[in-house]
Amino acid sequence: MDINSILFYVFSAILLFSGLKVISAKNPVHSALYLVLAFITASCLWMMLGAEFLSLTLILVYVGAVMVLFLFVVMMLDVDLETLRRGFWKNLPLALVLGVVVAVEMLLVILKHPLTDVVVNAEPVTTLSNSNILGWILYTQYSYVVELASMVLLLGLVVAVALTLRKSDKAAKYQNISKQVAVDSRTRFKMVKMDAEVEEEHKGEQQ
Repeated sequence: MDINSILFYVFSAILLFSGLKVISAKNPVHSALYLVLAFITASCLWMMLGAEFLSLTLILVYVGAVMVLFLFVVMMLDVDLETLRRGFWKNLPLALVLGVVVAVEMLLVILKHPLTDVVVNAEPVTTLSNSNILGWILYTQYSYVVELASMVLLLGLVVAVALTLRKSDKAAKYQNISKQVAVDSRTRFKMVKMDAEVEEEHKGEQQ
């Protein structure tokens, strides 16, 4: 057994263990952390299979952004664990039935289309990396679709900022960039003359 096979079995065992702990952990924070471990292990498996882009995307997008957001939300919310556990055993029969159905479907797919035949008959067409081929396809064959998706994301960003900074009756502070840039040394400071004020205690002592 070579080192690749050993790493594959180790990463697979960690992935199965972390997946089971995601659904069996009693603390929601622990479940989120186990899900992060599952994503990292799946990224290692994809890297071993030569899918570099998917591996790095899983780390950057899911672990670096989505799961961090989930973790902060779970930690900030006051989750009542007793309420979540209430009615668990009542839904267990339906969950078991759905689990058996999914397992049977996966077995039928694997038995009907064995993965070994696909791997054995697969021949490398080019020596380019997975990321290079994917980038070439995205920015040549699907360039208009990528540009349209980027415009939609930019529109969503602009709308989110506009909704956040919309005028309202609440006392909100806004920056006027043109006034900030147009200031000079003479108008930067404003001298205000005020009458001197004496506290009441000092007035009494003077009297």
